[in-house]
Amino acid sequence: MIGAILWGGLAAASLLIGYFLAMRGPSREVTGLIMGIGAGALVAAIAYELVPESNLNGWGMALGFALGAVAFFAGDWVIDRRGGEDRKDIAAGSGAGSGAAIFIGTLLDNVPESIILGMGLVLGGAINLAFLVAVFVSNLPEGVAGSLNLAASGYTRDKILGMWLALIAVSAICAGMGYGIATWLPGVDGRIAQAFAAGAMLTMLADAMMPEAFEHGGKTVGLFTALGFLLAAVLSVLE
Repeated sequence: MIGAILWGGLAAASLLIGYFLAMRGPSREVTGLIMGIGAGALVAAIAYELVPESNLNGWGMALGFALGAVAFFAGDWVIDRRGGEDRKDIAAGSGAGSGAAIFIGTLLDNVPESIILGMGLVLGGAINLAFLVAVFVSNLPEGVAGSLNLAASGYTRDKILGMWLALIAVSAICAGMGYGIATWLPGVDGRIAQAFAAGAMLTMLADAMMPEAFEHGGKTVGLFTALGFLLAAVLSVLE
């Protein structure tokens, strides 16, 4: 379990890199391109890792996938209404919204990924490198956007840093929970969780990450998204 906690923390640690980049005033175009790489990597992780490994009999995979998509959509809708709508917006402004909603929304994005990382360590016998890289890269621009919007909401640098450290800790704990669930409850089918996470993650990508990447990265972001997809796909094939 210690290993799962450490891997979960590592995957979320790129939020800190995003924080330090945000404090230095990064180029929106560069951040958009990085976001495109992360989006492509997550699409590949969904296509090559989560969906194939959630191969369930009958309608199991489709149902789990649909429930994940609806659950994320519903949670995201509530958070948007409470001030977290622009948490992935690189162009932060004075109306950035509620800091608490931004934090909770970022947590909503990270929990499924962390749980799957922990479960995968048990079910696959080793850490899923392709999925780990995809999550790590995708968290980097999220750290940039979230930090900019928290700063625009009036949060100090120290408080923003503390929030990201807390989120990394929660992500690590969630990875440990995923490991524990797969270890202590062998009757729990991890494939259902993978299908659920795949639906939630794909909905998140289409709803926020890809539109934001294109808005700031321009047409070139398509090439960087393909690069991210290729990177994660190659890692999946080599594993």
